Amino acid sequence: MLLQTTTRLVLAPLGRLAFRPVVDGRDNVPRRGPVILAANHISFLDSVVIPLLAPRPVAFLAKDDYFRQPGVKGWLTRTCLTGIDAVPVRRGGHRSAQASLQVALDVLAAGRAFGIHPEGSRSRDGRLYRGRTGVAWLALASGAPVVPVAVLGTDRIQPVGARLPRPGRVTVRFGTPLHFARQTTGSAGQARRAVTDEIMTAIQKLSGQEVADEYNDPGPPG
Repeated sequence: MLLQTTTRLVLAPLGRLAFRPVVDGRDNVPRRGPVILAANHISFLDSVVIPLLAPRPVAFLAKDDYFRQPGVKGWLTRTCLTGIDAVPVRRGGHRSAQASLQVALDVLAAGRAFGIHPEGSRSRDGRLYRGRTGVAWLALASGAPVVPVAVLGTDRIQPVGARLPRPGRVTVRFGTPLHFARQTTGSAGQARRAVTDEIMTAIQKLSGQEVADEYNDPGPPG
């Protein structure tokens, strides 16, 4: 915990200096209790920028490979990920996806903030793709409010495939929290789809992105 706090205190001002951020709606993020931050996804930097600019620590899932890299680079990666409260998970397959959702639910059960990109993978053309229903499963299972988040500019700072970020400005908009009651009618699948669509609509209103009425193709790594 001390390492996380110290690293965050160092990284947050460095992030503000590097990204020259414009942040709107920070007061929309509850300061205490479980909350889900659901954001669009246009760059690897999204899940780094949000925890640095949010008013409280936000845990995102990160591939466990990042925590096992050797050498100085591996140490720096682990330190940075630990500083932004990243949670290591193993990716790949339906069973891993379910395990990841359980990890997220545990984060929320502990009263923490959890960040998620409902599109799954990064948008390679700037459009906002259809959300996957894991975010709704989390919201309905935990009862936590969902704060829609839009990140703008990270795709110019670190486009898909770029190894290092470039100078640039980032905008982060935190929307009004959404609250969802546990389903009482209809199927569970229908409830999750409706909740997910409402969350994605809120994200689009913040981001102004063109909507793609399809799921995002992950494409090649990078």
